[in-house]
Amino acid sequence: MTNTELILNMLAETSTKDISEATNPKDFKQSKTVASQGGNVAKLAREELESKTGKKVVTSTNAKNILEEQKKIR
Repeated sequence: MTNTELILNMLAETSTKDISEATNPKDFKQSKTVASQGGNVAKLAREELESKTGKKVVTSTNAKNILEEQKKIR
């Protein structure tokens, strides 16, 4: 996971928390809607970034691969 992927994940989680606090969902169905809305905030940010850079944000890279690459460089 790249830094950008991590940040977008954090944006989704924080957006969901903030929307939940603002709307105070009463049941699972409402909570599910809030989670979808929070995820949509990050989705829109990802799509906008991809349109501006022309590059995909989501990668198959994970932390283990990044650490191994850094060890090879050193």
